[in-house]
Amino acid sequence: MFSTVAAKPAGLVASAKRPVAPDRRAKPVACPRASADSEKARSVVSRPEDTNKIALSRRDALLVALAAPLVMRDAPALAETKKRAGAAGSAPPTPEAAFASLRTDIEKLMAKDGDFGPTMVRLAWHSSGTYDKMSKTGGNGGGTIRFKEELAHGGNAGLDKAVAKLEPIHRKHPTISYADLFAYVGVVAIETMGGPKLKFSYGRVDEMDPSAVTPDGRLPNADVGDGPGPKERDHLRKIFGRMGFKDQEIVALSGAHALGRCHADASGYVGPWSGTPLLFNNSYFVLLKGLKWAPNDEAAKFQYKDPSGSLMMLPSDIALIEDAKFKKYVDVYAKDQKKFFADFAAAFEKLEGLGTSGLTPLDA
Repeated sequence: MFSTVAAKPAGLVASAKRPVAPDRRAKPVACPRASADSEKARSVVSRPEDTNKIALSRRDALLVALAAPLVMRDAPALAETKKRAGAAGSAPPTPEAAFASLRTDIEKLMAKDGDFGPTMVRLAWHSSGTYDKMSKTGGNGGGTIRFKEELAHGGNAGLDKAVAKLEPIHRKHPTISYADLFAYVGVVAIETMGGPKLKFSYGRVDEMDPSAVTPDGRLPNADVGDGPGPKERDHLRKIFGRMGFKDQEIVALSGAHALGRCHADASGYVGPWSGTPLLFNNSYFVLLKGLKWAPNDEAAKFQYKDPSGSLMMLPSDIALIEDAKFKKYVDVYAKDQKKFFADFAAAFEKLEGLGTSGLTPLDA
């Protein structure tokens, strides 16, 4: 039988190699490559500057912890500051609230300074008494008495100090014009010193230029050269008539001389009209009519004195009892204070409306 195994070619047998044994040495195992995120994380932790950042964060936390008691301590002050800031941005006060606050400040000044009240009445009167009904100029509609040009007028001597005293009050109440302020201080002063309740209207707009100041000479002169003679009486009617007042109103307004006193460094006259210069009443008429008045030869300017020498009257005052038309009102007011109060209130309210328009009554 023939074999079934095929013979191998001779070349193949000659080139055959010895089998290589497997390498049993341990080969290094290749670790998987770190991801980009893990590399970044590792580098962040390892950078020195980031260690500093961690330290700073801890220090800030410590500072916050230390400051906490201080914040708690200052909380009320911070709340008050926040409250004021809110108030500053809030709506302005109503006119009623603004004038109520202004009245309180005026009354405080009156309590500190006894001369303040009568001086405020004089300021209110002089700021209004420049009105001319023919030219429609002057009056207290623009608050021009605050200008140095008007304060330099002869009849306004000493009122520069009064205006200066009111400046801080005006800054405190910026919604109230100077003109309204000068009018309102007279109202508050009269009422606080026992006078009648007065109506007041607001809305005066300040003049911003001194060119609005009227010429000097529009206020009454206490002595035109003939004592209480005809010239003085004519002068009173001319000055007050220019403003639109009649005899009865002239006498009623003169009753404000119950307040205050004259000062040598202001008007040049010296002394009080009554023994109660801080009380508004009808004593001016009672004294004017009831006492014997004689020229005071010792005074620097011509004026009158009572028998005691402690009280004074101006020539313009004596003119009211030398003229029959004036005197009849002096007699009435000396007997009837209620009547005087009613007539004075009407005349004073008219006075404070001179040179104004479009005012709004104050409901207070």
